[in-house]
Amino acid sequence: MKTRIGILGYGNLGRGTEIAVAAADDMELAAVFTRRDPAGVKILTQGVPVVNVSEIENWKDKIDVLVLCGGSATDLPVQTPKYAELFNVIDSFDTHARIPEHFANVDAAAKKGGKVGMISVGWDPGLFSLNRVYANAILPDGKDYTFWGKGVSQGHSDAIRRVKGVRNAKQYTIPVESALESVRNGENPELTTRQKHLRECFVVLEDGADAAQVEKEIKEMPNYFADYDTTVHFISEEELLRDHAGMAHGGFVFRSGRTGVNKENNHIIEYSLKLDSNPEFTTSVLVAYARAVKRMADEGMTGAKTVLDVPPAYLCSQSGDELRAHLL
Repeated sequence: MKTRIGILGYGNLGRGTEIAVAAADDMELAAVFTRRDPAGVKILTQGVPVVNVSEIENWKDKIDVLVLCGGSATDLPVQTPKYAELFNVIDSFDTHARIPEHFANVDAAAKKGGKVGMISVGWDPGLFSLNRVYANAILPDGKDYTFWGKGVSQGHSDAIRRVKGVRNAKQYTIPVESALESVRNGENPELTTRQKHLRECFVVLEDGADAAQVEKEIKEMPNYFADYDTTVHFISEEELLRDHAGMAHGGFVFRSGRTGVNKENNHIIEYSLKLDSNPEFTTSVLVAYARAVKRMADEGMTGAKTVLDVPPAYLCSQSGDELRAHLL
């Protein structure tokens, strides 16, 4: 029997999830839930209902995993605990500083409802988190480095769009090339947050908005921009659509460590991603972990989980015999 997937929110992540579910032989899309008028939301999959979120409780027995496709700034901190009481859920919450708080809130709700709530799934947090953990376990004497970009950050772009006076925006995260090369060369630099990345924002203002105030609010935003050298460009809607329509991203995770009696041998682990479509890759990760959520729920587990709690075999539709024969 196929895993029945529900999608809450039909923006870039919602569409990406729909595409990833369609590519999975063991899954099917049951419904798309939206805060908008369902009549105005056109999805790709024929025969699947689009339902107003006010009716979501009627679907408790018709969905195996609900994929939450809202933003980390304001949507997911509310939505994930709320719906974890009703459904097995999964989200891509990516505000690193608030993950412990979010985990605790989702854990309480999911345990109350007897459900599994998987949080912070994607590539960072997500796949990059796994690489940091593996590398730390293997090279305990060493240093971690993570670089993002160059690329469009969906979470940071969403955070800018929430600022009063902003009509539309895109944010690019850009590694500082000299810092990246220093790590790759094994120099083990001590780098501050500001020395590792630049943030570049392209903003379309609402009519009459105060550009200086908008720029100040963006640059001082905690957890997003306050700790970085941030540049804000004000452009027209036409320029944004023409020059910044893409959603490419990527990044690097390094662990530089030493082994030997006298720590004489140096080792560098490097994991990298280069993504044409950040949302489509992120949702491909979400859908793989939705498979794991279903398996964990079937085994009677409850409460909040992260990628660190999932055996790799749970991500795959193949049997254990197939994985051992072809991928081990």
